[in-house]
Formats: sequence, structure tokens, C-alpha cells
Amino acid sequence: MLGKFVEYIDQGDFICTICLQDKGTKLHLLTLSNREVNLSPKRALLVSGGSLDTDKSREELLDRLRRTEENRERFKGLVNVRELWELIKDEKEQFDYRYLAQLSFGQEVTDEHLSGLVRALFEDRLYFRMKDGHFVPNPEERVEQIIRQREEEARREERLTKGALWLKDLKDGKPHDPPSFKEEIVRLLMDLVLYDTEAPEFKFGKELLAQAGIGDLKQARALLVKMGVWDEDENLDLIRMRITASFSEATLAESARLATAAKSFDGREDLTHLSVLTIDGPYTRDFDDGLSLEFDGESLHLGIHIADVAGAILPGTGLDAEASARASSLYLTRGRIPMLPETLSEEALSLKAGLDREAVSLLARVDLQGRLLEYRFVPSVVRVRENLAYEHVDSAIDQDETLKALWAIVQKFRERRSEQGAVNISMPELVVKFHSDGSLSLMLVPQNTPSRLIVAELMIFYNWLAASFCMDHQIPLLFRTQAQPSERFTVDDHGYLFYAFRQRRKLNPLRIETKPKPHSVCGLNAYTQCTSPIRRYLDLVVQRQIKSYITEGKGLYDEKGLKAIRLATEPVLKQLERVRRNRTRYWVLKFLKENRHKRFDAIVMNEQRNRYEILLPDFLLLADLKRRDDFSLFPGQSLLVEVKRADPWDDVLELAYAGQK
Repeated sequence: MLGKFVEYIDQGDFICTICLQDKGTKLHLLTLSNREVNLSPKRALLVSGGSLDTDKSREELLDRLRRTEENRERFKGLVNVRELWELIKDEKEQFDYRYLAQLSFGQEVTDEHLSGLVRALFEDRLYFRMKDGHFVPNPEERVEQIIRQREEEARREERLTKGALWLKDLKDGKPHDPPSFKEEIVRLLMDLVLYDTEAPEFKFGKELLAQAGIGDLKQARALLVKMGVWDEDENLDLIRMRITASFSEATLAESARLATAAKSFDGREDLTHLSVLTIDGPYTRDFDDGLSLEFDGESLHLGIHIADVAGAILPGTGLDAEASARASSLYLTRGRIPMLPETLSEEALSLKAGLDREAVSLLARVDLQGRLLEYRFVPSVVRVRENLAYEHVDSAIDQDETLKALWAIVQKFRERRSEQGAVNISMPELVVKFHSDGSLSLMLVPQNTPSRLIVAELMIFYNWLAASFCMDHQIPLLFRTQAQPSERFTVDDHGYLFYAFRQRRKLNPLRIETKPKPHSVCGLNAYTQCTSPIRRYLDLVVQRQIKSYITEGKGLYDEKGLKAIRLATEPVLKQLERVRRNRTRYWVLKFLKENRHKRFDAIVMNEQRNRYEILLPDFLLLADLKRRDDFSLFPGQSLLVEVKRADPWDDVLELAYAGQK
């Protein structure tokens, strides 16, 4: 091959050279850049027919090589690859370079013609492919596929280049009009934040941010906040789990029809003469339980009236499907996501003062010691006298005879349940308050006040009798059961919260079953839940079952149907609880971030090998504290800790020991 022009491909480029020496297993070549390289003969793609005198000067060799390269590039430009493909695309065979060159140029072909042809076909790569040293025309469908791929690649490159420039300017605070595909970039950034490496276009998103000079993928959230797509405190769980507060137009229309439909109270017991009241939080708008009490010598007539949602939301309707899919109302620090549209949950079905409302009432007679004498469930019509707030009830309980009697009787109920083994853990509620300057504060609201215990005990009483009624009449039901705790504790010198958190860990899981079993934590032989049908779908299902029996003599669901409902609903309820728990933790971590380097009370809960598990009692938050050699702690011990780092977005909390309390 001495003196011949040798062409080979290196990193996708054609390299034209002159062979200076043929060593058999290696060719020593001169390139246009005046470099000498060694090449295996197997890599030679084209070898010229004629040869040069390699004894010529280096300048002469390079000049000839340059002119040859230019000539071959010129011939490459004369090749119409598409026309050539059109001529032979239907022939199912391979073609050598010379035949294709003759078709293309229509004359006796030279080395330059061959090189131009090979370069054109190789660089195009759309209409032909190489196989065993020959060219094979691609089928039409393959050509169309390659065109689509190239268009997508060009679009990807545009998204990458223009998108990265836009994001870089956005990060740096420079004005820059967004590209036409802004929404695609926004969706990509959202996916990166929500799903991280599981995002559909994770690799492209990572490349996009890197080209914008952003190495930390977590900065995608900051960009979305800058764009105004997300709020600084956006609840990502709601987006990730596709939980929405809005209802479809069809659902709203169905709700409106129900809300405005004429009501008939036929077949209902008229209880509008009773002085019914509700007790709720100050911001409650969906009142689903009312209470009444009448005195009769040595006994009390207790009425617990639950909004009759079953009478409005029928199985198989669109509203029923929507309520089933949502499973429960979700109450968050900032707002709530109702299970039913507000026209029903806050208006037509809500036990609002002064309005006649349909209910499923429990009418029970008890003696002054709280012993049950008789009871019955009835479809009813009630009229609430007043919607009271917890704080009002607590302040008025000593002056109002009805409230005082209710308080006295529920204490008897509670004592009896305790005697039957109930585990009465009353944890305070963590409330987040937002201030005009953007800061927030946290406070604990006790849940063991008379007003709250009145409501809690009477709802337990209603649910217990509902379960007992179904058990006695062999009505299939969703019973709530709970086995005995694996261990029982008592409150000691370490305080109530230390006891409560320890005891909660020893409780067995709550189970929903279609067969009655004891609910040990409530201290009852049977239990269900049906006192919040506006807010909880399973409560609505239980209410339907009881109401159907007392009006039709049989339950609406069989055991198989109830199991199917439970299986569909339980995962959603767990998801909602996770959202609620995560959001509460978010606000606590945000508060701690705003109060870095401050000291807070803590209680040691557990001692482990490399850390202590501690409780921050002011926030009901469990956290870790690294062990150190210079101090030793024990469960129940009080101490002070300092916040070193808190990040609500990344769910990070680092605490340091700050001394004994």
C-alpha cells in the first residue's frame, strides 16, 4: 500500500491519508494535519488504485493530500442520496461502492467518485446502511423512523439549549422570556422534585440543569418557586398522590340537585322538640353530630343525632363514587379537602342551627350512674338549637344544667370503660399559627377538656351501641377491633407524654373486620365507627347498613360487599394519614429552622447503640440525638437540645445536646 491514499473513519469523521510505510500488520500514514499515525489494515475503508512517490518532499505530499481531500469532498456534495435510494429501495440486495457510484455519477468512476459516494452515504445514514463492506437501502418504514428520531433529537437539543439558557438566567435573576416549550420544562422540573431518579426524563432533566450551571437537583424546587408555579410551602404530597380539593362539574351538579331537592320527612320520627346542640372547633363548618339530654327523675334521656348522609348519597351514584375514591375529608393546617362538595357537607347535610335536618338518632335512657337501661336507633328530623364551640362549653359548663349533666354522665361512661381495660390516651393537638410577618408559632391544645371529652365519649357510646345492635341482630358490619396491648404502663414521675408515647407503641394495630371482636383500647366488647358520615366514607357505609336494617329489615350490604369496600378504602386512608402526618412534621421542622441554635426541652425515650431517641414535648416530635462519650442519658430523663440544622423540604433535623434541664 506504499504511496496509496488510504481512508478510514475515526470518531465519525473520514480521514484521508497517504501511506508512508506498509509494515504488514500496520500501516504508517501521513494525515492532513502533518501527523503520522499507525493503522491496522483492517480499518482501511478505501484504498486508491494509484500510488504516489513517497520520496517527494513533505510539503508536496501534503499539498497533494489536501487537493485530493478537497476533490473528494466536492464529489460528496454532488451525490443525491435520496434519488439514489429511490432508484434501488425496492431491491432487496446489497450494493458495492462502485455500482452505486456509477448510478450516481453516470460515468467511469475514479477513486474520488468512490470516496465521494461512500462519504455521502455514510454521513447521511438515513437511506442506506453498511453491511459487510456493502451498502443496503433502508426500507421506507425504517427511513420514516429515522426521520422521526432525528426530529425528536433536534427538538431535544433545542429544549436542552434554550431551556438551559432560560433556567440559568432565571437562577441568576436576569430577565429572559421563557421558551415556547416552557410548560414542558416546568413539568420536567416538577417530576424531578416529586420523583427524583424515578422521574420519566430524569437523565435529560439532570443534563438540562447541569447545562444551566445547576449541579444540585434540589434546586429544581427553588426554580419552580421563583416561577410562581409553586408556593414556598407547597404540599408536594398532594401533588405526588394526585389529591385534589376540586370536584368535577358533574359531581358539583349532582350535589346542587340534592341540595335543592324538596325534602320529605315521611317515615321519620319528629325530634324537633328536643333541644339539640353541637360542640365543635371554632372553625368547623360541617356539623355531623348533635346532642340532646332530657331529665326524667332517676334517669336521663340521651340523644345522639348523626346527620343522615346515607339518605342523600345513594350507592352507585356519581357522588358515592367520588366519596369512595376520596375515602375521607383531609384536614390540614392550611385548609381542608372535603370528601363531599361544600353544598352538601357544609349546607344541606350539615346540622346547622335553626334548620330542620335529617338524622339517624340514637335515643338512649341511662340511670344517673351511667348504666344503660334501653336504647333504639331511629331515622329522625332534628333542629339544632345552637352550634357551640369547645371553649364556650368549657366556660359555661358550671352554669348550664344540660352541659353539666352531660359532663357528669360521660365521666361515668369513661370510668366504666377504664374498669373494662380501656387505654385512655389523650394527646394534645399541635396547632400551627401563621403571623402577618411570615413567621409561625406552634402551640399544644389539650384534648382532655370537658367539652372535648363530652363529644369523644358520646361518639364512642353511639359507635358501641351501633356495633352491639348489628352484632345482636346478626347484621354484617365493618367492626373495628383491637387486641390487648402487648404491655401496659402507668403515668410516673417522667410525665404524661412520656407515658403516652411509650404506651402507644405497645398498642396492637387497629383492624377493620366483618366479624365482631373486642376493642380493647376502648374497653368494649364490640365497636364500629359511623358518627362522621359527612367526613368518612366507611362511616357512611356503616350508617347505610344500620339505617337499611331499621327501615327495611335487612342490611344493604352482604359480608363480601363490605370486605370489598374495606379493601378499596383502607389504602387510601393510609395515604391520607401519611399526608397529614408529613405535613404536620413539615411545619414543625420549618419552625425549628426559623429557630436554629435555640434550646428546647427534650425527653429521652430510648437508648440505642449510636444514638438516643428523644421526644420534643413542645412539638410532639420524635427525633434522634447522637451519643457522645462525655455524657450518658437514660429513658425518661429530661434535657435540653439545640437545633443545629432543620430543613422541612428534605425532612432533615440535626440536634445537639445542650445540657441537663
